[in-house]
Amino acid sequence: MNRCNSPVSPPIYRHRHAWLAALACCGLLSAAKPAVAQVEPGLGMNRPFPEAALRGTLTLSTTAEAVLNGKSIRMAPGMRLFSPQNTLVMAHTVLGQTFKVNYVLEASTGMLHAAWILTEPEAAQPRKGSDTATTSNITTGSGAVLK
Repeated sequence: MNRCNSPVSPPIYRHRHAWLAALACCGLLSAAKPAVAQVEPGLGMNRPFPEAALRGTLTLSTTAEAVLNGKSIRMAPGMRLFSPQNTLVMAHTVLGQTFKVNYVLEASTGMLHAAWILTEPEAAQPRKGSDTATTSNITTGSGAVLK
């Protein structure tokens, strides 16, 4: 039993305009900027950084290691890198690039926990750690007092 009384045309001819629109969208997507160039300047918002955040220069070597203020450091498994727009940046998209950042280290492991890529105005504001090297929570020698 045939319920359709109209002649059936092939789907490609019936929805020709939909196929053309899909091809146009594919062309637009392929013209997008590469992932490496997608860290853009901030949108003029004022981001509140944690009090414990320090200033430094960060270069991601791999997705697990980085160079922070000239010294190698491991990144925590849940490390978050924020763009100037305060969105998450996937570490593999910015490998080898150097950024001025505010960062937080995990207190128990000393690993890099979070970093915020700074805009020019944010980088101009003074912050603790901008002139010092990476510190550690480990004390040794005569300076350690045990009670």
